[in-house]
Amino acid sequence: MDECPRCGGSIEEFSLGDVSTITCSRCGFADIPVEHQPAGEDTESWRDAFNRFYEDSAEG
Repeated sequence: MDECPRCGGSIEEFSLGDVSTITCSRCGFADIPVEHQPAGEDTESWRDAFNRFYEDSAEG
């Protein structure tokens, strides 16, 4: 990939150890590889959140 996918400018590649990325100095595009991992906890539903709120407010 020699041209920026955003503006068509020239792409530079930077490396640090085993990780590398490409960037365009003209528009600031950066293609940074990342790994996203789930947090591990289930997200509380709105119904459960409201029920917890009402229970907590009734106690205090």
